[in-house]
Amino acid sequence: MSSRLSELKIRYSQYIACEAAILSGAQSYSISGKNLTRANLSEIARMIKYLEKEIAAEEAVSQGKGRNKTFGIIPRDF
Repeated sequence: MSSRLSELKIRYSQYIACEAAILSGAQSYSISGKNLTRANLSEIARMIKYLEKEIAAEEAVSQGKGRNKTFGIIPRDF
């Protein structure tokens, strides 16, 4: 597994845990008079979708499927 793929999977699991924490009611809390607020749920959901796409792309590359390639064609008149 490439290092980028493993980093993406770690970040993905962290975002999933963060989403679960927010959904369980830990959006904001206060400690010693300081108010702490977690990230917005819509931003986390957007990042989860982005990471899913990136993980799928990296797994495709590691399986040899790769990304689409474009070739330039130069017409020649002989």
